[in-house]
This record gives sequence, C-alpha cells and structure tokens, in this order.
Amino acid sequence: MLFRSVTELNLLGIDFEEWYHPELVQPHIKDDKKKPQVFNGIDKILDWLHKNDTFATFFTVGEILEANPEILDKIIESGHEIAFHTMHHKKLDITTKEEFSQQIQDFARITNKRSKGFRAPTFSLNRNTSWSLDILVENNYVYDSSIVPAKTRLYGIPDADTKPYKISSEAIGKNRSDANLLEFPLMVTRFFGKKIPAGGGFYLRFLPLGTIENTIKKYEIEGKPATFYIHSWELTPEYMPVVPLPLSDRFITYHNLHKALSKMDSLVKKFEFTSFERYIKNQT
Repeated sequence: MLFRSVTELNLLGIDFEEWYHPELVQPHIKDDKKKPQVFNGIDKILDWLHKNDTFATFFTVGEILEANPEILDKIIESGHEIAFHTMHHKKLDITTKEEFSQQIQDFARITNKRSKGFRAPTFSLNRNTSWSLDILVENNYVYDSSIVPAKTRLYGIPDADTKPYKISSEAIGKNRSDANLLEFPLMVTRFFGKKIPAGGGFYLRFLPLGTIENTIKKYEIEGKPATFYIHSWELTPEYMPVVPLPLSDRFITYHNLHKALSKMDSLVKKFEFTSFERYIKNQT
C-alpha cells in the first residue's frame, strides 16, 4: 500500500488505562492498593469526542474490558475503534513471546476479534522486542503505533521514519516494502535544537501549544499525518490520584495534568483528527 497525501487528516489514539498502569507509577503501588477508577471517565471522554465530531482509536488495556465489558460496547456504539494495549500494561521487554501471544488471544476473546492495531506499553517496541511484530502479523493485525522517532529516557528509535511506513521485525525503523504491518510513528519536533516527542503524553502537557500547532502544520506541508496519543487519566484527571514519586517522575507524571484536556481540545478544534482504521480506509 502506498500512502498518498491527505494533509488535513491526523490520527488520535487514546491510551485507555488505569491510574496505576503508567511505567513511573507502577513500582510505587502495591497490588492491594490498585483500585480501578479511571474507567469511570469513559462517558466524559466519549462526550468530549462527540462534541468535537471526532473519532478516535482506544488502545485499551485488556483487564479493564474484562472487568467492565460495557466499556467496549460504549466505545463501539459511539463509532470509535478498539485496539490492543496488552492485557496488563506490561512492557514488552519483560514479556515472553508465549505470554504476548496468549494476551492477543485473550484480547480477541474479550473484544470479539475487533482489534486491528497495537500500541506497546511505554512504547517498548524496540530492536530487542521486534519479535512482537511477527506475532501481530500471525494474528491478522493491520497496524502498529509504538514507534517514537526520538530518544527519551524511557523509549525511542531516533533514526525511525516520521511518516507511516511498512514495518517488520527485521527493520523496525524504516520502510520494508514486503512487510505486512503498517507503522504509524508518533509525532516529533525539534525544541531548542533537540529532537523530542510532541504527539501526546507529557510532551503535550509540557510543550507550548504554539510549538505543537506549528509541528502539525509542518507535518501537513510534508504530506504526513500527525499521530497523537493521550491517556485516559490525562483526559479525566479527577480520577488520577497523586502518588508520592521521586521528583523527576512526579514532574513527568503530573506536570500540567489539569491542562491536558484543554490543550487537546484546542488541537481537535483547529485540526482534523480521526481514528486509525478510518485513516487507513481513506488511503485505499
């Protein structure tokens, strides 16, 4: 498949996970303290999308749907898409091939095989975990969105393409014409000379809105979609308790948390966003 320019269309993924799932929070929460509550914000998120006439893909942690099957119905009935974010938000680096394969089967059972896409927790798809791509293909997955073409403390493939490309386990950063899986890398930008992520999460909350808007415009000029993500707990901060964390981890997790929804709202009002499967269909 060749991608033609659809310059006004960008991609919105919502990483639907609980407050205790983030990588920097997990080590500080005991299992008996993991009381789910972010899932209660699903109606608020769906209402926000509806008001903005915007469709999104929900990259969802499977255990949430297993405990609350009505969430899947609400997402699908509202016209959005479901995608795989593992069953328990466990990084690929500490997951075996057998575990990953079983998780895909479990997620397929829960969602009636609706998922066509995947995003690795903490963007943990790298050259050591590229085996996961082969398993996705074996299970008829169509796309992945786990590559961040910039290096951060936790993740990143800095030499990866910034436009959508065909990805394989042998070449995770560059187009492989014979590959069977599409990759939608997250948007990146240059900030004071350094290439950094700019398509969601902490960077959405940290970067000036004008910087993000200018980056989207640059992507549009270059004829490639800006791929965004935002966490469910960023859209519903009222369900995100403040956990005592080391200073740097606390900054990354909670900085401008109350501004995430308003900034994303400004972006979806100014630019056209859609879900991943809709975008792919628009290319054919």
